[in-house]
Amino acid sequence: MLDFTPEKYTQLIETLIQQGAAYEMMHDVDARPEASLILANIEAHLGIKGTYYFRSKHFISHKTIIEKVHQAGHAIGYHYEDMALSHGDTRLAYTLFIQHLEQLRNIAPVDKACAHGSPLSRWNNQDLWRQHDIHSLGIKYEPLLDTDFHHTLYLTDTGRQWDGYRSAVRDKIPSFQEEWSKNGLSFHTTDDIVHALNNFEHPIHQKTLLINTHPQRWMPFGVLWVEEAIVQWWKNKAKWVIVKSSKK
Repeated sequence: MLDFTPEKYTQLIETLIQQGAAYEMMHDVDARPEASLILANIEAHLGIKGTYYFRSKHFISHKTIIEKVHQAGHAIGYHYEDMALSHGDTRLAYTLFIQHLEQLRNIAPVDKACAHGSPLSRWNNQDLWRQHDIHSLGIKYEPLLDTDFHHTLYLTDTGRQWDGYRSAVRDKIPSFQEEWSKNGLSFHTTDDIVHALNNFEHPIHQKTLLINTHPQRWMPFGVLWVEEAIVQWWKNKAKWVIVKSSKK
């Protein structure tokens, strides 16, 4: 069975449920918001709820999709990138964050927010909270800021692979990635995660799982699936160069 298809995603969720894993599903809707409906419907069918984080550029053009995801029983979050949009102007970024949050709240209830990686920007969107308190705006949970990663394993399909942290610019937990890898908690394919879950002696069972997907990766096999695979391969090469350059 091919990876990054609706069928493979269904297998992953079914395994999490069957093996009694403690997990939370989050979804960064970076591109092709319509793809989020595929995962939202799979999760609703299997009786679980996730959180879908939408970017401000999709609030108007894909309002109906956001509404449908919420109507399917899922939480809606703000996938913010205001430091990148304001080119590091913290005052402007804070104003934009408040404006965008209000726009999204006019579509659905929102009390969660997660930073967009903005790999081509020099600005880290999470840096906005060095001067402001995100929780004062009614945001109860920012996954990468509010999660205790001593007890929670972060799994993300960034780079269209589950061990893409090596070439990821920001979608990673730097202080924990190497430790997880040394302890056998690094996975390349979805099958690797499934096999670990099916082995009750695997250390994955000692962690709560925070699983982050990007819905545009999980497409039925066809032109869009192949296009996403090719584009992501080139993106990984470019991000690898960025990461290497930042270490010099």
